[in-house]
Amino acid sequence: MTDSTIDAPAVFDAAAADYDAPRRRLIPPFEMFYGTAVAALEMLGRPPARVLDLGAGTGMLAARVGAAHPEAELVLVDGAPAMLDQARAALGDRAQLHVADLADPLPPGPFDAVVSALAIHHLDDAGKQALFARVCAALPPGGVFVNAEQVAGPRPCFDARYRAWHEASARALGATADEWAAAAERMRHDRCSDVESQLRWLREAGFDAADCLFKDHCFAVLVARRKL
Repeated sequence: MTDSTIDAPAVFDAAAADYDAPRRRLIPPFEMFYGTAVAALEMLGRPPARVLDLGAGTGMLAARVGAAHPEAELVLVDGAPAMLDQARAALGDRAQLHVADLADPLPPGPFDAVVSALAIHHLDDAGKQALFARVCAALPPGGVFVNAEQVAGPRPCFDARYRAWHEASARALGATADEWAAAAERMRHDRCSDVESQLRWLREAGFDAADCLFKDHCFAVLVARRKL
């Protein structure tokens, strides 16, 4: 963790070309993590017509949302232009791309759903709370917010366990020393928050329901619905 994320976009821009290849090794519960995030959109009760992906990176989550909902309009936001170049290559004309920081105003809504994967933990606690309020305002009644996130433990002893588990699991899946070192450098920019705090902030932001649908150590999928 670090006190500053000023150079985070540059770090991710530099890693853009090789970012996706080691994901399955560096995210041990990869399939359940992303699969739960996509399946959570079913809480909307209908296919989403318009989905905003915050901190979309190379479009890994957006591509899965698009495959599950081929009629949905996809709007991607990320602060690293080179990452969005990778998303453009993967999604083509399917997606609208916006270079912007998570602290910036959101693209014009409304959106049926807002999703994010491994991005919002770069904001500090106040930044997360402010973003949750902006997301809620961008959703219609019954709209759904899905945040597939890297989270902190409720106490430092859990954080230590999470870190040890993460590295051991990634290496067991074949992550090389260079891949782990690059991941560790990116994680210097993390400002992870615990699940219970984030669920409380979501409710305070205006969501009437919020829960954690999946969690494996430091990887969690948080889902919230705006009041009907």
